[in-house]
Amino acid sequence: MKSNRNRLMPILIAVCLVAGILIGTFYANHFSGNKLGIINTSSNKLNALLRIIDDQYVDTVKMNDLVEQAMPLILSELDPHSSYIPAKDMEEVSADLKGSFSGIGIQFTIQDDTIHINSVIQGGPSEKVGLMAGDRIVSVDDSAFVGKIVTNNEAMKRLKGKKGSKVKLGIFRQGEKDILQFTVVRGDIPVKSIDAAYMIDEKFGYIKANKFGETTYTELLIALAQLNQADCEGIIMDLRGNTGGYMAAAIQMVNEFLPNNRLIVYTQGRKSPREDYNSNGTGSSQKMPLVVLVDEGSASASEIFAGAIQDNDRGTIIGRRSFGKGLVQQPIEFSDGSAIRLTIARYYTPSGRCIQKPYEKGKGEEYELDLLTRYEHGEFFSADSIKQNTEEIYHTRLGRTVYGGGGIMPDIFVPQDTTGMTSYFRMAANRGMIIRYTFEYTDQNRNKLSEFETPDKLESYLKTQNVLDKFATWAEKKGLKRRNLMMLKSKKLFETALYGNIIYNMLGMEAYIQYLNKSDKTVQKALEVLKEGKSFPEAPSPANNPKNDEKTVAQLDKTAEKTILPTSTYDVVYQLA
Repeated sequence: MKSNRNRLMPILIAVCLVAGILIGTFYANHFSGNKLGIINTSSNKLNALLRIIDDQYVDTVKMNDLVEQAMPLILSELDPHSSYIPAKDMEEVSADLKGSFSGIGIQFTIQDDTIHINSVIQGGPSEKVGLMAGDRIVSVDDSAFVGKIVTNNEAMKRLKGKKGSKVKLGIFRQGEKDILQFTVVRGDIPVKSIDAAYMIDEKFGYIKANKFGETTYTELLIALAQLNQADCEGIIMDLRGNTGGYMAAAIQMVNEFLPNNRLIVYTQGRKSPREDYNSNGTGSSQKMPLVVLVDEGSASASEIFAGAIQDNDRGTIIGRRSFGKGLVQQPIEFSDGSAIRLTIARYYTPSGRCIQKPYEKGKGEEYELDLLTRYEHGEFFSADSIKQNTEEIYHTRLGRTVYGGGGIMPDIFVPQDTTGMTSYFRMAANRGMIIRYTFEYTDQNRNKLSEFETPDKLESYLKTQNVLDKFATWAEKKGLKRRNLMMLKSKKLFETALYGNIIYNMLGMEAYIQYLNKSDKTVQKALEVLKEGKSFPEAPSPANNPKNDEKTVAQLDKTAEKTILPTSTYDVVYQLA
């Protein structure tokens, strides 16, 4: 036995040497130069690349930072709306749509490197300790907070915080010699989705929603109840500038206006089978005349709402073509608290139109400039300049023709109003001078302005104060040369902007919107439609009715196995300002 072992030993040694040479050659080939073929599958190349950089790169690299920078770049190659949210930004990103955040309860602006409190949220922590509109925050937690360090981000970081935590504020208040000290206990601050809900005349109501958040549907129900108590006979739903939010909120809101078993929207993607969302017949305003206002800033959930109303011939859409955001994002969280919003499907209106406008992968800059392109092509000013995709023809329940290609084209087009626009007004507005002046004017005249409780009364007072001339004098001292002829031509624009901002500073958002609506041509057109009883669309004449009308109605009547009102499907999340 011993001799056999001796004879086998050289063979075993030789086999081991050959195996060692082969293994060494394999790793030498795969780790030399720029070859990254350790694993042939593409999905593992990134992991391999990161390991090699960490192991062999000439300088020390913070791998976590490298990954954080790479994530948004990778997602940007997919589509314009898939996104990465770092852990540090998650709370801020989610707060706006969740309906509340934790803070001290003020609205502020930064003027001359100092935080000026514009308004104090009623019932909030700051009101409880006695902070007032017009106060200046000059220190936070006994550290001076004035000068160049005062930015929006830094202010948010210092003022917002966990519920129950405390922050000590040093306050300069006009009329007081010493700096006042207040300790504020942070609490939940409500974030409203409905900016205004009021009777715009003796018969018709107006509702403006700024987003579709967790509380928006509840806020809508309250608004509808208030309007019904005022004997409302028709509603203007203003979704202009509403960039979207939760799909569930949009579906619940549309459900209030549709009869039973009407298709609201459906979603479909490569790995996401078609899912239909239908009305359940429980809506409180199924027969209420309805007009919906949209513009190029109306996106996503706003387009779901408008598309469902239009395709079901439930109301009239007025304004300008909407943005065209029809991609469904699924939130996926990582263990470190960060998350991605990954596009998993597309939205389709009841007639089959895809809401999403065309885009090229990896060309996010061109996509972001789309609204500027529309403006330059004249789309904001003439319906004839809008390039509709006539190859994608769809039909509403009544057989009215609508077109695909992205966005919702209104039934009645109202161009952007440029009456009285001059370079003088444009410079004053773009440089932020109107906002800065109206804040200073409000601050200096707060006691007098507080005597007026309605926007109409405050406007009447302001008309006697020669505000425009005072602004021109102030602006000239700030570097904007006075142009009397242009000022005269833009007088109406200036007065609307100046009075409106002062009204907002003193009376809040709803009063501001009430004031603007009096001269808003889109709102006035909506009122005209309601007064004439034309909010419900009419079927085209038999000669113009599409031949496939039966097919169209059958398509609209197609339902899922059960009626679904979702509570967990996300659309897109936008940051809290």
